[in-house]
Amino acid sequence: MSQFDRMIAELPYYADEEIREMMMKNRFRLQEYNTIAPDKLERKTELLREILGKTGEKVYIEPPFHCDYGCNIEVGDNFYANYNLTVLDCNKVKIGDNVMMAPNVTITAAGHPIHPDSRKKYEYGIPVTIGNKVWICANVVICPGVTIGDGSVIGAGSVVTHDIPANVVAFGNPCRVYREITEEDRNRYYKDRVFDVEDY
Repeated sequence: MSQFDRMIAELPYYADEEIREMMMKNRFRLQEYNTIAPDKLERKTELLREILGKTGEKVYIEPPFHCDYGCNIEVGDNFYANYNLTVLDCNKVKIGDNVMMAPNVTITAAGHPIHPDSRKKYEYGIPVTIGNKVWICANVVICPGVTIGDGSVIGAGSVVTHDIPANVVAFGNPCRVYREITEEDRNRYYKDRVFDVEDY
């Protein structure tokens, strides 16, 4: 079993030559993506489809974007991420449809053993799953093994260490559920401010 296979199998692994080559190849693609002219949208989309393992329709990530391999990241339709998305994808990171991410979001499937002797050589990867219609606010960190349910909102500055259920507002460090999202929320755009338009 190769070290890459061990990585995907959620077993302890180390970065051998094959893994380092994969990361280096991805860094060159990311370098082009992060420095391409802003009006070259078609080329940006092509590059994203080369970098990511799977993409839906209408996928856009504001540069700069950082990831380890890219091939382990799957995003659905209508995905948008703002500046400085970082994904440590040493295992699968699956993101559903209609997901939005604010600036400085970090998703890490990567971890290291607690004991310093084992940490010298080995690391591990545990998958991360983000459901449909999720909004991840600014400066959120999503840790290995986390699943975020459909429709939920993760508040700014949160550190998500455990699963978050569907259709809730959750925030904090560690991230905790604050309340459910209800039909009353449909008419509000910010706190108690009610929409003054009818096409929302």
